[in-house]
Amino acid sequence: MAGWYELKTTDKGQYVFVLKARNGEVILRSEQYKSKSAAMKGILSVQNNSPLDERYDRKDAADGRSYFNLKAGNHQIIGTSQMYKSVVSRNAGIESVKTNGPSPVIKTEI
Repeated sequence: MAGWYELKTTDKGQYVFVLKARNGEVILRSEQYKSKSAAMKGILSVQNNSPLDERYDRKDAADGRSYFNLKAGNHQIIGTSQMYKSVVSRNAGIESVKTNGPSPVIKTEI
């Protein structure tokens, strides 16, 4: 099985999604959305933009860990990774999002 998205609501009624790799590990987290339809548009944006290397903004945190943001064509952040201990691990995370991001599978907990 390829990766999948999980869409859920927060305790404040916002909508969020995560992208999981086929091993169940979270590889990308969304921002919070006010509506389910906006969150679904966010998933569609990840599906469309995740294969494109130029959409990844590679970052280094002040504590030396690495992470990345996935951006849409309009430069808005559509997902953020976990913190990685090394650049090599971060780059492997990007490759995983490129592989799993186009997945059409969306599981909802709403």
